[in-house]
Amino acid sequence: MNGPAFSLEHVGVAARDSRALADWYRSTLGASTAWTNDANPPAFLLALPGGGVIEVYPSTEPVMEHAPNGRQGLRHLALKVSSIETARAHLEAAGVVFTDPVKPAGGGGRVLFFTDPEGNLLHLVERPSDVGGIR
Repeated sequence: MNGPAFSLEHVGVAARDSRALADWYRSTLGASTAWTNDANPPAFLLALPGGGVIEVYPSTEPVMEHAPNGRQGLRHLALKVSSIETARAHLEAAGVVFTDPVKPAGGGGRVLFFTDPEGNLLHLVERPSDVGGIR
């Protein structure tokens, strides 16, 4: 393909309580604060230890419901791990509750879904090393 080399820079999450949600991502996922502003409520850029950035910022409108994963639009944040079992044990120790079993991942591997304290859908993804084009 000719043209710019696009890459994912960050994912944005609008939060009811941006400070509390940023605290959860730091304490539960080991994220570190790369940037924050002086606003009240604040916004954050949180760097994940394995790469990737999550922007947490104050929402301006409440959400009435969280959409099921199959509904059109952006639906979940996938977190790559080398072992679902190890990551699951770590997250369960931090209070995360998993309600579904491990499932096959599209493109190969396995996934395990959970939510953050505001109900945003996340999942762990463990892929074999031979899945082409996914790093």
